[in-house]
Amino acid sequence: MSARPARAGGMTAVPREVVARWRVWLCDLDGTLLDSFPAHEAAFRQAIAEVAPSRLAGFRYADHAGASTAAVAAGLTADQAAADRLARRKQELYREFVRAGRVRPFPGARLLLDRLAATGRTAYLVTGGSRASVRRALEAAGLGGAFRDVLTADDVPVSKPDPAFYRLACRRWRVDPAEAVALEDSPHGVAAALGAGLATLHVHAAEPAPGAIAAGDLHDVVSLLAEEENGSA
Repeated sequence: MSARPARAGGMTAVPREVVARWRVWLCDLDGTLLDSFPAHEAAFRQAIAEVAPSRLAGFRYADHAGASTAAVAAGLTADQAAADRLARRKQELYREFVRAGRVRPFPGARLLLDRLAATGRTAYLVTGGSRASVRRALEAAGLGGAFRDVLTADDVPVSKPDPAFYRLACRRWRVDPAEAVALEDSPHGVAAALGAGLATLHVHAAEPAPGAIAAGDLHDVVSLLAEEENGSA
């Protein structure tokens, strides 16, 4: 989960032979493929107001970009029961916002996923969202059939930026990090992917996180694939 910046930087040049090696794409969802930051923030703020109102004034959703709802809730209150209530309420509200049409794919998301499929690449989803919320958001955005498999916060005992998130994805799907790339929007997500030994494209960021490849927006990533295809034709 991440805030969308007012302006994204441009795409860093990547050698065609490097792009050609990226046969597997491990994609984040919130803030990367889906413009869901406003809905997540609104859901968190309403849930905090209901469950832990004393924490609302100091809450900044952008500080938690990439972390799971459970991890954010646990950081807001030391009371485990209250944290569980907060997480559940936030997820309920977010799903209501999804049903109301408040979450949409970023421009270029469908085009990118179609291009990956057309060029024989495999796309997986690696997201800190809960499985139920992710399923609803994908269906609402029309991206439900775009991924070979999905790894969510419900499947992993840690949250991004822990590299174990992506390491588990690579083990589960028998992915060689040398032949894969991660697509992320948040510093937490980038840290998790880089820590797992993955090349990482950082989209929707004015400045890429250290170690990541500046990727501009999703149309820039599509152009990167097109350049590799044209160069190998």
